Amino acid sequence: MGGVRALAGPFVVSGPSGVAVRDRLKHLTPEDERVLRAVGEYQGVLASRDLKVRCAEGLDRGAGSWAARKRELTKVSSSRIAGAITKASHDQWALARRCQAAHIRSLEDGIRTLKYRLSLPIGAKGTKRAAGGYRSKGEWFRKSRRLKDLEARHAAAVKDWHAGRVRVVRGGKRLLNTRHHLAAAGLTEERWRGQWEAERWFLGADGESGKRFGNETIRVTPDGRVSIKLPVPLADLANAGHGRYTLASTVAFAHRGTEWADRIEAHRAVAYRFHLDPARGRWYLTASWQRPIVRTIPWETARAGGVIGVDTNADHFAAYRLDQHGNPVGEPHRFAYDLSGTAQHRDAQIRHALTRLLHWAKQTGATAIAIEDLDFSTEKTREKHGRRKRFRQLISGIPTGKLKARLVSMAAEQGLAIIAVDPAYTSMWGGQHWQKPLTTPRRKMSRHDAAGIAIGRRALGHPIRRRTAPPPHDRRDHVGHRTAQAAPGAREREGTRPPATDHVPGDVPPNGTRKRQPSAPKTVRDAPRTHQWVQDALMHTGQERYP
Repeated sequence: MGGVRALAGPFVVSGPSGVAVRDRLKHLTPEDERVLRAVGEYQGVLASRDLKVRCAEGLDRGAGSWAARKRELTKVSSSRIAGAITKASHDQWALARRCQAAHIRSLEDGIRTLKYRLSLPIGAKGTKRAAGGYRSKGEWFRKSRRLKDLEARHAAAVKDWHAGRVRVVRGGKRLLNTRHHLAAAGLTEERWRGQWEAERWFLGADGESGKRFGNETIRVTPDGRVSIKLPVPLADLANAGHGRYTLASTVAFAHRGTEWADRIEAHRAVAYRFHLDPARGRWYLTASWQRPIVRTIPWETARAGGVIGVDTNADHFAAYRLDQHGNPVGEPHRFAYDLSGTAQHRDAQIRHALTRLLHWAKQTGATAIAIEDLDFSTEKTREKHGRRKRFRQLISGIPTGKLKARLVSMAAEQGLAIIAVDPAYTSMWGGQHWQKPLTTPRRKMSRHDAAGIAIGRRALGHPIRRRTAPPPHDRRDHVGHRTAQAAPGAREREGTRPPATDHVPGDVPPNGTRKRQPSAPKTVRDAPRTHQWVQDALMHTGQERYP
């Protein structure tokens, strides 16, 4: 096993800790939209100011500074709105801090790779595990300049990290840069301005258990009536008592509506967010709440009914069902999707493919789905893959984080467990040990289908290779079964002996002299045989490597 890295053991992924449902606000009056825009714009300004103060504090933030910011916001809004804004500012700063750390690690990986390749002779060939030298002096020179650039960017990022300085754009950096490329984005300045303002609004409130219907600021009754507690400067817009504005539209959460109704009738916390889609001119209301932490089922229970091994690819899921002993059952299944187009289109494609995968998994009676614990964050850099631009775009387009979160959430609703396994060598070993044996005139096995089998066997705790190393021929009874999953009462046999015409004995030297003379024949033949089968001693049993 020299050169093969240590593999991490499979584990059952924890279920989702929160739930979010969304419904469209239909039949809003012009006055309703005017009030929503006014509230969102006013609270968005407060959120921008508070985020600026939070970023200026850096690493010196404490409980006292948080309380002071909340008191200042309470004077111009309300205590609940102030709490929601300060919490959102803190979360956004923490997210920017984590992204800054990931950026530093990415720069360090690039610098390390460039230094290694620059140290090699020009034209030096690489291996599967390490890249070679650059192919020309011109490329070596350009990469040396890029190394200096990455080192300067790394030094600046580390300096900001130690100072606690982050850079945050409310509304998104991508949308901000789109302002300079309106023609390429197919937008006018007016349409871009509408999207920019909508993204910078703050129209939400966190829930609070014990309050009426779980939220005092944005209240939704069981019959779907929505009302908002207006900030003090906008109290003149109220159309109901106690400074509240009731919308003419109602909501009805079709998905998980019963669970939502149970929570609000028990006055348990539910958070709400308003969202405007400027392209369509539609308003939406999102309700979210936390679920109690549920202990994950044991690994032995998750694999009791077999698993569905899933190999994630750029355009499809390759799935294969395995029983609890690791044996493939039935035919391979492929669930295609298209990751081109807009983000909404890609998300819909992933969701549709996962829905078909989960429905098929339930039909087979499996109790768990095995998937690779993928993370391509450090595998798509220019320094690692060089000119393989299409490959970098390929792995960058796979939404691994969103895929895993969505799969865990959707599988929990179907009562299926998710088992994550180490992705190392699954495609290589699956293709080596399972692709050819399962290929028939009616079944076309791809390398991805075989990888699904490898992933499923690893999730079940079995080695990817079905047959273990052969036992010593002189101590066969002392070693045990060659088949890894053989039962205690199974016969110790490796399979039927192939006919003598199917192979050439490995212990017959080129001159034809035998190592062991056969016994005298009982019958006399007219012509002597020119070739006799000699049993092949297991010469290669100690030279193979097995996963």
